[in-house]
Amino acid sequence: MGDRRPLAPLGNAMDVSFDSPSIMDISLTSEAEERKPNVNNVPDYLSDIHTYLREMEVKCKPKMGYMKKQPDITNSMRAILVDWLVEVGEEYKLQNETLHLAVNYIDRFLSSMSVLRGKLQLVGTAAMLLASKFEEIYPPEVAEFVYITDDTYTKKQVLRMEHLILKVLSFDLAAPTINQFLTQYFLYQQTSAKVESLAMYLGELSLIDADPYLKYLPSVIAAAAFHLADYTITGQTWPESLCKVTGYTLEHIKPCLMDLHRTYLKAAQHTQQSIREKYKSTKYHGVSLIEPPETLNLL
Repeated sequence: MGDRRPLAPLGNAMDVSFDSPSIMDISLTSEAEERKPNVNNVPDYLSDIHTYLREMEVKCKPKMGYMKKQPDITNSMRAILVDWLVEVGEEYKLQNETLHLAVNYIDRFLSSMSVLRGKLQLVGTAAMLLASKFEEIYPPEVAEFVYITDDTYTKKQVLRMEHLILKVLSFDLAAPTINQFLTQYFLYQQTSAKVESLAMYLGELSLIDADPYLKYLPSVIAAAAFHLADYTITGQTWPESLCKVTGYTLEHIKPCLMDLHRTYLKAAQHTQQSIREKYKSTKYHGVSLIEPPETLNLL
C-alpha cells in the first residue's frame, strides 16, 4: 500500500502494510460462507428488534453540526480518518459493523469534546479498538493498534483515550448503524447478493462525509442506500414491504436519496478512495465499478 500520511499534522508517514506476525486470518471459505445460517433471521422478533433499533438510533445520534464548534479539526480531516479506518478494517479482516460502530463512537465523542488535530487519529484508533472489542470474536491486541499508527501514540495513550471515550459515551456502545438496518431490510425484502453489496457500499460511502449525512438517522440512510442500489441494478423503486415495515415513504427518504445519489455520482472523484477500492473485490461483486444511474425516477 506504500507510505501515506493519513492526517496532515502528523510528522511520520504511516506505514499501513501491517506485517505484524500476530495477525490471525480467520476468514472463512466462500463455500462455508454460503452455507452459514443467517443469525439475524429471527421472524418472531424481527418487528420488535426493528422498533428497538429505531428508538436507540435517536438516543445514539451524534450532534449534526458539531464540527462548527471544533476549534482545530475539520470535516476533511474526519474524512481522512474514516478513510484510514476502512483500510485498517480491511487489513485486519474486521467486520463492516466494526467500522460503522467506530465512526459512530468518533462522531458522538466529537459532539461533546474538543479535540486537537494531533489527537484526532488517537480518537479514531481508540474508537476502532473499542468497536473491535464489542463486535469481533478475535479483536486485534492494543499493541496492534499502536503499531498501525506507526508508534505515533503509546499503548498507555490509546488505553487512556479508550477510557475517556467510554466515559463520554456513558458506556452506550450498542449503537444502531446503517449496516444493522440494511441487514434488517434484506430480511424483509429478499434481493440479490449484488444489490445487497451495492447497498452496503453506498451506506459506507455516507460514513466519509459528515456533511450532509450526520443530519440523517441511520435507518433513513440505509433506506436510501437500499433504494438506490435496487434502482441501479433492477430499476425497482422503494418497495411496499419496506414502506410498511419502516413507515418511510419515498417522500420521507427523498432528501437523503438525492444526497446519496450525488455522492454516488462523484465517488470516483472523491479524495478518499479506500471504500471504492474495498468494494472492487469479488467478495463484494465489484459493485463500486458499476456505473451509477444519471437520474433517479422519484415518481
